[in-house]
Amino acid sequence: MMSTTNFSVRLDENLRVEATQILASYGLSPTQAIKLFFNQVVATHKVPLSFDYQATEKQPTAKLLGAIAELENGETTTYETLDEFVKAFK
Repeated sequence: MMSTTNFSVRLDENLRVEATQILASYGLSPTQAIKLFFNQVVATHKVPLSFDYQATEKQPTAKLLGAIAELENGETTTYETLDEFVKAFK
């Protein structure tokens, strides 16, 4: 039987939350991701990361671009009150 140990890491809360959400989209827990990372380091004797990272701006979705185009073309519906708006979607 392999012995195990605990490993504690201090992280910025926002970093932890965002990373956890991304990992969950891959079906991974933070613990699983750290184990995968460490196993890869041991297997390859390298850090499995690219340090060629260049920040990129988030790209708007096709749905958002379509909504912007509709707005710019005057293809929108306006409502005088919130009640009118809510009724339109019932």
